[in-house]
Amino acid sequence: MAAGREEPLIVSLKSLNSDVVTDVTFVNKTRRKARAWWLDFRGDPVSYGDIGPDARLRMSTYLTHPWIFRDTDTGAKLLVNMKEIYFPEPNNVEDGCLVPHDVIITTPVYTLQDCCLMLIRKLVKQKDYRKLEIPQSLRKTLSFGPSLEKDLQQYNKEKALCTLY
Repeated sequence: MAAGREEPLIVSLKSLNSDVVTDVTFVNKTRRKARAWWLDFRGDPVSYGDIGPDARLRMSTYLTHPWIFRDTDTGAKLLVNMKEIYFPEPNNVEDGCLVPHDVIITTPVYTLQDCCLMLIRKLVKQKDYRKLEIPQSLRKTLSFGPSLEKDLQQYNKEKALCTLY
């Protein structure tokens, strides 16, 4: 590495500790089933199951435990309190009792391309993608589909870049 330049810091989006418990209620405000993913201490996603449309999932978690939500059927990103990643907050206390936070799951505004790709994936069998008269780059994007693992790699790259500056 050139003189005066530091090695990039490898940072991972993951749970840090289980010191401070907090209660949350995940509220699915979408018309889709939402899959809850907790990122464990290595940064690996662990599924906590599906939350149906307009359904709730109440649970205990910890302040340093990140959560991500995806459409169960398509793998498309969902937002949590208007963000892609949810970090729990401390509970309020009323009459000596912890009051769980309502954490709202919503559908983001997808790009026109994302909407079209989701529709094609729904209507066309994967083996027939090559028959579509669309640019090769779209055919390639279509066959890979949404990927939680790729999204996590991208988040980690962005987080590493932020720590450098």
